[in-house]
Amino acid sequence: MIEIETFPNPKIDRDYVITHINNEFTSVCPITGLPDFGKITITYVPDQVCLELKSLKYYFLDFRNKGIFYEAITNKILDDLVSACGPREMEIVSEWGVRGGMTSTITVHYLKEN
Repeated sequence: MIEIETFPNPKIDRDYVITHINNEFTSVCPITGLPDFGKITITYVPDQVCLELKSLKYYFLDFRNKGIFYEAITNKILDDLVSACGPREMEIVSEWGVRGGMTSTITVHYLKEN
């Protein structure tokens, strides 16, 4: 797995929200082997560090040929990003393209305990 890099939070004494959106996320259905296309939205309140975008892009590319369910992807992204940057709060929303006439949206949330 790609290492997710960070940089120091430039305003550590303030809560503020950062949103990153990947409109071109791809993975593979573990049952059919067909590609899945989604939009991943990361919203977080940083603590000590912020996510660095270039490494985040490469992290997402690592899923391109991985057979994994939507729910597992969304939870894995949350776990990996929380581990990388230790935010005060984070939410990951994955929105998936039409398959069989249906779309899916998965939302997971993390809140740092005091």
